[in-house]
Amino acid sequence: MSKNKQKAYIALLGANIIYGANFLIAKGIMPDKMGPSALVLLRVIGASIMFWIVKQFVKEKVDKKDFLLLIICGLLGISTNMLLFFHGLSLTSPIDASIIMTTTPVIVLILSAIILKEKITLNKYIGISIGAIGAFLLVWFGKNSGGTSSFLGNLFIFLNACSYALYLVLVKPLMKKYKAITVISWVFLFGFIFVLPFGFNDLLNTNFNAFTTNTYLAVTFVIVGTTFLTYLFNIYALNYVSPSVNGSFIYLQPVLSFLMVSVYAYILDHKEYAQDINLIKILSCFMVIIGVYMISKKPKIKLV
Repeated sequence: MSKNKQKAYIALLGANIIYGANFLIAKGIMPDKMGPSALVLLRVIGASIMFWIVKQFVKEKVDKKDFLLLIICGLLGISTNMLLFFHGLSLTSPIDASIIMTTTPVIVLILSAIILKEKITLNKYIGISIGAIGAFLLVWFGKNSGGTSSFLGNLFIFLNACSYALYLVLVKPLMKKYKAITVISWVFLFGFIFVLPFGFNDLLNTNFNAFTTNTYLAVTFVIVGTTFLTYLFNIYALNYVSPSVNGSFIYLQPVLSFLMVSVYAYILDHKEYAQDINLIKILSCFMVIIGVYMISKKPKIKLV
């Protein structure tokens, strides 16, 4: 394996460790310290500033005809996606959220078939079915599975995954036409415009005097780590590995979430998380992972 590929794998591992930690860290400050909408607004403001600073080193103009698609991507990929995710996470278990998010490749495949007319093989149909059943079990049983789970929170996370998947499909032609930093800078700018009405009052009403050092560190982690660094890590990795390899690292997120919640529940004695690990969640997790694996697995080429 080349050094560049090794660095790419390290970057992907780092990005998904940050994603996995985000489920628990972000939930830890909502809603007691900060409302979900306020946290989303801070995240979008902070990340937008950082992306546009980097964008100054990339001189690239965007065609006027592409701005409508950029606006739609900002609506779906930033505002709708993040608002649903953080509101859902504030209501449900970090484990549930991490498992449901792994359905994103399944939804992307379905939407790609509908919008981009991409073909779906039998193997992928089976993968979609298994993954969908696993996600349905988790969302439906969230209302009575105990711990910090909730049906409404799980539903929000699932709708967030749908919104993000649609964004990934729609942004594809833009990513082919322009540099990634150009696209993401504009997408975040338009996303900020859509988020502002939802988060402005919540941010004004946030009691920053009640923030501890840990609260500030958690907010910084969400803005810098989960948004800015993970994006840069993924972009770097895509220069050396295929998108399917990149996507396969999503399997790490529920595993890391299981581990972190276990530490919180049984070592740090946060009893509210003690019931978050049960048979239904483990079964759902395996079904979603198997489904995504079947979708991403390349068919064997037969030699004639």
